[in-house]
Amino acid sequence: MRAALVTHRGGRVGPEVIEDLLAVARADGVTLCLDAPNADRHGLREREGIVVCEERPSDVDVCVVLGGDGTILSALRDYADSDVPVFAVNYGEVGFLATMDPPDGDARAGFERALRGDFETMAMPSITLNGTGAPWRAFNDISVHRQAGRRVADLAYALGGEEIGRVRCDGLVVSTPAGSTGYNLANGGPVLAWGVEGFVVSFIAPHSFTARALVVAPGDALTISNASDEDEAEVHVDGRPARRLRPSGSMTLHFGQSHAQLAQLPGASFYHRLRERFGRLAR
Repeated sequence: MRAALVTHRGGRVGPEVIEDLLAVARADGVTLCLDAPNADRHGLREREGIVVCEERPSDVDVCVVLGGDGTILSALRDYADSDVPVFAVNYGEVGFLATMDPPDGDARAGFERALRGDFETMAMPSITLNGTGAPWRAFNDISVHRQAGRRVADLAYALGGEEIGRVRCDGLVVSTPAGSTGYNLANGGPVLAWGVEGFVVSFIAPHSFTARALVVAPGDALTISNASDEDEAEVHVDGRPARRLRPSGSMTLHFGQSHAQLAQLPGASFYHRLRERFGRLAR
């Protein structure tokens, strides 16, 4: 068995955690595969049981993530449209996408379950933005923002070829069900349970009394147009800058064209995860 290892870039995963994972892998005869940045982060070099690749390895049976939602999203994008499940142990702030939290900082139980295949999987749909080159895939959200220091954005949006509205705002967020508990929730948009087929459009600081979040059917393509004739808008994919939307330009987003496999403990539910993550933050 071969397992990819992806860790938090902020140094939250200490050497004792890596040693625990190496011990579990050795005991189970599993080869750990790391890309060069992850290997360098932990001072790992290629030897028996460890393979170091220039890029994130594709020929693996499972991807073990030690990190928060940003690290997990990166792994989901890398292993989209493959059968590689992403098993995540939370070493971030919220870790809503994480399969489990390390009890008392001890991740060994999680490693054992991941490397022995003791989990279920859920297909997580993406939002896809096609353009020149490879498509942009977001498993949380794609957002459009006004440029810092410039006027508010002037955005129009259409579904099924019908313009729904035009809003002056700081931006617009298009979220998957998994991403609906992120930026969309902060905008006052609705939470979509995992398994709901569809996505949600919400607005960032709209200058309007009538702009409301909208839940969209899965087969409807969303076209976003920059109605400004002067200012570009910034496009972010899963929270990271990706491209610009030029004045009078437009882009079209599709739901569910790509999926990734997220590991879950047997019997886990979205509602339990919602209570544990956001109930805990509220206390």
